[in-house]
Amino acid sequence: MTDPRYRKVPSARLSRLASFGQMAGGVAGGMLAEGVRRLASGERPKLSDLLLTPGNAMRVTDQLSRLRGAAMKLGQMISMDAGDILPGELTAILARLRDTAHFMPAAQLNQVLAGEWGADWRRQFAHFEARPIAAASIGQVHRAVLPDGQVLAVKVQYPGVARSIDADVDNVASLLRLSGMLPDRLAIGPLLSEAKRQLHEEADYVREAEQMRRYRTMLEGDPAFVVPSPVDALSRKQILAMEFAPGEPIETLQDAPQAVRDGTMTALLGLVLRELFTFGYMQTDPNFANYRWQAETGRIVLLDFGAARAVPSQTVEAYRRLMRAGLADDRDAVLSALIEVGFISTATLQRHRRTIDDMVDLTLGHVGRPGAFDFSDRSFVGPLLRQSEIIIADRGAWHVPPADTLFVQRKISGMALLAIRMQARVPVRDMVADMLAR
Repeated sequence: MTDPRYRKVPSARLSRLASFGQMAGGVAGGMLAEGVRRLASGERPKLSDLLLTPGNAMRVTDQLSRLRGAAMKLGQMISMDAGDILPGELTAILARLRDTAHFMPAAQLNQVLAGEWGADWRRQFAHFEARPIAAASIGQVHRAVLPDGQVLAVKVQYPGVARSIDADVDNVASLLRLSGMLPDRLAIGPLLSEAKRQLHEEADYVREAEQMRRYRTMLEGDPAFVVPSPVDALSRKQILAMEFAPGEPIETLQDAPQAVRDGTMTALLGLVLRELFTFGYMQTDPNFANYRWQAETGRIVLLDFGAARAVPSQTVEAYRRLMRAGLADDRDAVLSALIEVGFISTATLQRHRRTIDDMVDLTLGHVGRPGAFDFSDRSFVGPLLRQSEIIIADRGAWHVPPADTLFVQRKISGMALLAIRMQARVPVRDMVADMLAR
């Protein structure tokens, strides 16, 4: 029986466009069926209610996982960044994009490897495992052994991914526009351009090898982290070979003692602070698959540096002022910093000053408690969401933060989501105060 996880990657422009058309048609059909069902029961559903159904989420998820590339990457971003905003059942369905991806069939894999290494590429290895040990949006990873016994992890990029990035991003944006989810006045052009630029960088494995070496240098001597070393002789723009670093999925830590979970998340959140305020350089993709746990050493393996990028000094300083304002429990200074970093606009603050004041006060009151911050305490999330719904409902107040802010905040939010998953207790306030005092 054929393994259903092996699906050929559609690499031609027309075949990918057809897949988007199939996706849009399926979503439209799902909306029509749901609309008829609700009207028959006496409801008057809104367009967003018809669009954001579990059935449509399943259709989009399945199609994006088959397309892979930038389309799937954007879906992964939505599934992580939505956090508590989307209904739980939709978030769970979209989370499949982070956990699973289809594999290239053997013939397609061989075609890619032969194109990069030559037809006799197998002679370079004592063993090359045909079945990947991991698969993601841009490529899949294979374990291999060199003739001298060195074990490698070899990341192989899906064919056509780099060429399809611009069209995939535009197609996803068009689907969002056609759905009516985005107001026409919302200027997302600069964000789309930046998303394309970063995705092109992630598809350049030569660049990623350089970022891997950069992180090895920055974290040299740090006992908390392991960064694999790239193998330049075998790496190409679409193939990244590196030393194999053993480890289990970071989520396995959920069963570890509280002290181990706390220590691991303290290290990871501390790394985020160093990336922002010390290195001025950040790996901005917080996908949980990029972190592995070595139980025998207590170390964290860091993987996937395609999204590593410099953080502009003005963004760093805006975050510095925001965190200082938070430590001082100064609401007005927090609001000023939120505008400076780009989370809210002056117009949004004017339209919803009372609601935003309440949200800031609630957050400061919860985060500002002395001692370790308990990420398992979600008591303040419900009230925050109810307040945020007031602003979200006002489409005239929607605002797109600068791309640099979005990338930094994506990393911060992703690590917070992991800390929530681990139910960790971390002295966040003390860590921030110590970093800002340096």
